[in-house]
Amino acid sequence: MALLAALALVVVTLGAALTPVRPREPAEPPFSEQVRVSALAETLRLKAAGEQLAQAAPGNGSGTGQPDFSRTVTLLTTQSRALLAPGDVPHDASTPFPSATPSAASSPAPLPASAAGLAADLAGSGRRRLADAAAADGGMARLLAAVGTAQLLQASALAAAAGAPAPAQADPVQADPVQADPASPLSGACPSPEAAASSSSAGHDAPTGDATLDGALAATVRTEMETVYGYQVALTRLGGEAAKPAAEQLARHEELVSAAESLSRMHCAPVPPREAGYSLGQSFLAAPATGLAGLETATLPVYADLVALSDGETRRWAISGLLDAARRAVLWGADPGPVPGLTADPAAFPTLPAGSAAPLR
Repeated sequence: MALLAALALVVVTLGAALTPVRPREPAEPPFSEQVRVSALAETLRLKAAGEQLAQAAPGNGSGTGQPDFSRTVTLLTTQSRALLAPGDVPHDASTPFPSATPSAASSPAPLPASAAGLAADLAGSGRRRLADAAAADGGMARLLAAVGTAQLLQASALAAAAGAPAPAQADPVQADPVQADPASPLSGACPSPEAAASSSSAGHDAPTGDATLDGALAATVRTEMETVYGYQVALTRLGGEAAKPAAEQLARHEELVSAAESLSRMHCAPVPPREAGYSLGQSFLAAPATGLAGLETATLPVYADLVALSDGETRRWAISGLLDAARRAVLWGADPGPVPGLTADPAAFPTLPAGSAAPLR
C-alpha cells in the first residue's frame, strides 16, 4: 500500500509539472486610457488625411477656390501632442501604439478623399470625444471635451470653405438642465450653516480652494453674471446687424446664470450673490464686439474646470456649456484655439514621435 501511494504521488506530481500554465489575460486598460488611445489614433488619422488633401489641392488650397487645410493640420497636430502619453511610441508608421486596445488598434476607416469628407469625419470624431468626456476621469474629461469642441468648430469652418453642408449642430451629450428646478430634492438634504460649522470644528471640513465642485460652480455663476453685464453694456453701443445676435446671446447668458445657480443649490454649494455691476475697460467700451469675444473666451476655462470637477448631469451640462461658449467666441471673431478651455501652453506638449505622421493601421 505504501508503494502504491508513493507511485500515485509521483504520477500526480509529474502531471502537475507537465501541465502548461495558462498565461494571465492582460488587464483591460481603464476607460479613460481606452478613450485617450482611441482619440489619439483618430486624430492622427484625420491629420494624415488633411496632409494628403493639402498636397493634392491646387496651389495647396490657397486662392483657388479650395479650402486651406493648413489650419486643420496644425490643429490636429497640436491635439495629437496633447493626447500623447509617454509610452506612445510606434515602431513605424504602420504599427499601432503599444498601449492601444484591440479596438483602437484595428484597421481604421479609409482616409476621406475630399474636404467635405474630412469635415464630416472631423465632426464625427468631435462628437465621439465629447460623448467619451461625459464618462472619463476628471482630467481626461477636460482634455477630451477641449479636443472635441475644437474638432467640431473646425469641421464647420472646413465645410463652409468647401461649400459643403454644415455638420449637424446637435448636442453630442444631450444635456441641458437650464430648466432645472431650484427646489431640487437635494436642496432639502443640504446641511444648515450651523451643522456645517459643527462638522468643520469636528475635523470633517471639506476641501477648500477653487479646485472643488463648489469652487467651480461658484466661478461659473460669477463669470456668467459678469458676461451678462458685459452684454448689457455692449448693447447700448452696438448697432446694425451686431445688435440682434448680442440680444440673443444676452438672453442665453441670463438662462445660464439661472442654471448655474440651480446646479449650485442642487449640490448644496454656496451661490455667489449677484453684483450690481462690473468694471469694464475702456477698450471694451471702444470696441464692444471685440470685448464680447474676450468675455466669451474667458468663460472657456471656467467650463473646462467644471467638466473636470463634476460628473453626471452637471458634467454633461458643463460640456455643452464649453461647446456653446466656443461657438459664441467664434461668432464674435475670437479663436478658441486647438484645445479650448485648457490653460496649458501647447508649446509644452510632447513632440510627436517619428513615424506617427501617417495613420495608425
